Order: sequence, then structure tokens, then C-alpha cells
Amino acid sequence: MSKPLDRETLARVAPKLAELSQELLFNDIWQREGLSSRERSLITLGALTALGRVQQIPWHIHFAQQNGLTKTEIVEAFTHLAFYAGWPAAVSALECLEEE
Repeated sequence: MSKPLDRETLARVAPKLAELSQELLFNDIWQREGLSSRERSLITLGALTALGRVQQIPWHIHFAQQNGLTKTEIVEAFTHLAFYAGWPAAVSALECLEEE
């Protein structure tokens, strides 16, 4: 698996996409009232796991921890997802956690 683009490398490769991601996603959507950043991280990890977007999971694990989720809570979320998103998806997500 190749290393996912972070904000800096995304800005070099696709400056407009990086700008839109920062302005629209992180400065708007992630800042809306109604859900905390912690809740948004949990939802994001669930969606990425269910969709098999494994390359994005390590970055979002780190971001989720910055947003207050513990490693234990993340493991529990992935375990719970095994029954809703599939066993392989959950195990793949847990492999990303082990890379931390």
C-alpha cells in the first residue's frame, strides 16, 4: 500500500483539491454545530472502514486521537463495524491502527 497524501503533499500534487479540502471540509463541515469533532471522527472512521478506504484510515486515526478518541475506543469502533461493514473491512482498519 502506498503512503496516502497528507495536507502538504496533496497541496503539491493537487493545489485546488487541497484548498477545497481545507476551506470547505475542515474549515466549514468539520466546524458545524450539531456534532463534536470527536463524533465526526468516529463517523469518518466508520465510513472509511465500510467503504474500504484503507489508505485514508491512518491519517484519520491520528486525527481522531487529536479529537479525543482513545485507542481503546477506536478498536471498539472497528470491532463493532465488523458486524455492519464486514469482517475484512474491520480487520483492515485494525491493521492501520497497528501501524501507529
